[in-house]
Amino acid sequence: MTAVHQFNPVPFDPKDYANQRRKTDTKFAVAYDALEDEFAALAALLKARAAAGLTQAEVATRMGVSQPVVARIESSLGKKDHSPSINTLRRYADACGMKLVIQMVAQ
Repeated sequence: MTAVHQFNPVPFDPKDYANQRRKTDTKFAVAYDALEDEFAALAALLKARAAAGLTQAEVATRMGVSQPVVARIESSLGKKDHSPSINTLRRYADACGMKLVIQMVAQ
């Protein structure tokens, strides 16, 4: 007799995990906090694309680039080795029907 296997995913909340781990692991907290700007920028890109109802391929077409280029733009924000230029971010925003706005706020 064989057992029936059912897919039963384990709920995982990355934000909750990060918040809990930050409380107990100072090295994790420092590294996580150092990426705050990149996380915010990535969230802004994904939010703009979702609000426009566009796929990566559609954004790419509007930017005049290939879909893998848009994937690299979105994935590069979490990495320190290469970040998209202001001009690239401007083109991405324009492709989503948005305007790029950069601001500095008091800490």
